[in-house]
Amino acid sequence: MNITWLLRLARWARRPPGPRTVRLWLIVIGVALTIAGIEYFIGWPEALTLEPRRSVFRP
Repeated sequence: MNITWLLRLARWARRPPGPRTVRLWLIVIGVALTIAGIEYFIGWPEALTLEPRRSVFRP
């Protein structure tokens, strides 16, 4: 960990983010985890899967 990150952490410890910012980050992380969970347990929908392109040059 370099000095820049230590200074950033010290500033964050002195002035933590407001409740609105924390709530926003929790919502963003929750949405990302929900999408990842749906993809992992249910699978990716076939309608959203791209079909492979055909090559222009055929040997």
